[in-house]
Amino acid sequence: MIKQGKITSWNEDKGYGFITPSSGEGQVFAHIKAFKYQARRPEVNRLVTYILTTDKQGRICAAEVTMSAAAVVKKDDQGNWVSANAYAVLFLVLMVFFCIFGIAPFWSFVVYFAMSLITYIFYYFDKSAAQKGEWRTQESTLHLLALFGGWPGALVAQQRLRHKSIKRSFRVVFWITVVLNSCAFIIFINPSAVEILKSLITNNKW
Repeated sequence: MIKQGKITSWNEDKGYGFITPSSGEGQVFAHIKAFKYQARRPEVNRLVTYILTTDKQGRICAAEVTMSAAAVVKKDDQGNWVSANAYAVLFLVLMVFFCIFGIAPFWSFVVYFAMSLITYIFYYFDKSAAQKGEWRTQESTLHLLALFGGWPGALVAQQRLRHKSIKRSFRVVFWITVVLNSCAFIIFINPSAVEILKSLITNNKW
């Protein structure tokens, strides 16, 4: 019997995860070898159809899994996507404002824009490699691109491409790079910010 459901958890490194049936029954184990077409890698919230079967040990699992072209998008996720993209666009708009009024040099905007474009391209090809099972871009490379000004492009790529937007450890490091880069930019356009920070730290000592 063909059943429907969605992938609710997936371990990319180990190549397996679990499907939650649309009927509300318990989760079903699914191995990467059970997927009929592997041009696109499995991902959380992806709708699937499958055949319920058992493995050699008699455990229930999914077979002949076929993924839908669309993923289930939660309203909360949509709000996060809009917020992330808006934040990236707002930052670049502020960069233009700073350049127009001489607060920051024009080349700083060019650097951020170029790095964002390059970072987006890196995300795009890494997503494509993940779907085809090919050689992947190291996470450290993506973080370095974000750290050196490509984080607006990374934010847009994460949401539009649905890539690197779920893994918690990656997200934590990514937002650290955003904070570090933003602080460096503030110090760049306003060197006195360092003295202000030092005075705040000194005044708040016990």
